[in-house]
Amino acid sequence: MPDKTILIVDADTASLNYLVRMLHDQQYVSQGAGSGKEGLIYAWRDRPDLIVFDPVIQDISPEEFLQKIKSDPRSTNIPILALSSDPNPEKKEGYLQAGCNEYVIKSGEAVAALPKAIANLLGEKHVAVKEGGFLLIFLSAKGGTGTSSLCANFATAIRSNRPESDVVVVDLVLPIGSIAPIVGYEGDIDLVSVASLTSAETAGEYFRENLPQIELWQFQLMAGATDPERANELQVARIPDILTELQAAYDYVVVDMGRALSRISLPILQMADLLVLTLSTDKNTITLTRKVWGYLQTQGIDTEKMYAILNRSVGLEGLTKSEAEEIIDLQIKTAMPYMGSNFALANNLNQPILTKFPGDTAAIVFKDTAKDMITLANKLRNK
Repeated sequence: MPDKTILIVDADTASLNYLVRMLHDQQYVSQGAGSGKEGLIYAWRDRPDLIVFDPVIQDISPEEFLQKIKSDPRSTNIPILALSSDPNPEKKEGYLQAGCNEYVIKSGEAVAALPKAIANLLGEKHVAVKEGGFLLIFLSAKGGTGTSSLCANFATAIRSNRPESDVVVVDLVLPIGSIAPIVGYEGDIDLVSVASLTSAETAGEYFRENLPQIELWQFQLMAGATDPERANELQVARIPDILTELQAAYDYVVVDMGRALSRISLPILQMADLLVLTLSTDKNTITLTRKVWGYLQTQGIDTEKMYAILNRSVGLEGLTKSEAEEIIDLQIKTAMPYMGSNFALANNLNQPILTKFPGDTAAIVFKDTAKDMITLANKLRNK
């Protein structure tokens, strides 16, 4: 296990605290400094094995910080990793020339990139250990597949399988969210309002204390936008960081993305522990699903992370499971049983299947499939 000392220099308190916790969880000895001058003192006094710093420091310029580190014999050989929110290639090149050994963009993707970069700089073999809660994302190639209903019900089933865990559902369906109408939430806290806050404002216990608890469904909810006009106000750049913050606060972060596949959603999909791909039995949907899956493969999404579900709960017509698998070239893990009018009735009453129809075959399938998802996510996390 790692036993190296890492100094983090970051003026953003929430970011600093998160990094200290993350590195501590990976068995590093981590220390935080909230200013450049404080970072210099710690670097010269404690001689850490690595310095991770955000160039946005107020008391001295980042160039001066790097110059002092590299010119002093007490710190000249300490590798430096710049963790910056600026994706500009010229900025990256400038910091590398000024003395940084690595440059990582501060975004949702950094959750996976940062540990690997740190291990490389410390000369260690990187073990892909992703800390924090599990991120499960539900998506589909076409509307009408029941993705949002499955997402909400599986979140409840996860909580049923792991009653000691904390579960949050995040509605990323745009322009209008889908989860709130299903669970009966009509409050004011939603993705748009949360994304308007800074990382510092959402630090600590913000989510646990402010997100509504949907008692019957046994999870907390970050609802989606209530209308297209409000969706236009969404600070999209904050979403990956919000998901990272949620992973630090909850055991399971369950996301409904619907069919919002875009350049915005792709980095979020790459963060996921598990991607739950839902499809119905009509050939058009299955054909579109094959195209989506083909695209995700070109973007580096591993087959092992895909959990395909054939949703028969809304009708019996259409292709069989084996016919669908042949078209999409992906194993379908679960086929939801037909529920007749019960599925619509539970939704209309804002109740989960497990509560409204506990003896139905579908309730059993929800529980068994949720357990399988949890097992697979654990397996992939520890691979």
